[in-house]
Amino acid sequence: MDIETYRNYCLSLKGVTESFPFDENTLVFKVKEKMFSATDVDRFRSINLKCDPERAIELREKWPAVTPGYHMNKRHWNTIEMDDTIPDSLLYQLIKDSYDLVIAGLPRKEQQDLL
Repeated sequence: MDIETYRNYCLSLKGVTESFPFDENTLVFKVKEKMFSATDVDRFRSINLKCDPERAIELREKWPAVTPGYHMNKRHWNTIEMDDTIPDSLLYQLIKDSYDLVIAGLPRKEQQDLL
């Protein structure tokens, strides 16, 4: 997956915005002002995604390219190296899972706005 494919997929999800809240290189995708993914736009060597803690451990054990979230809560976030070892189909699923986890944590009214 290249950065344009990643960006286009994230933006295709309902209610998603993109911004650079930390610096001019860190592209962050949010839904309802809650982050679900981030990457370095200049390098695009990895992406950070929110993940269910049990699934995060399973992914880390199975895929060497999946590690605890860099500069993130290591229990709830993974960093995924974009080294072509993880199939795009799984990357799409992990991005969508991250988005869905953030939505699940929103107040019901905000969740309803995204239906």
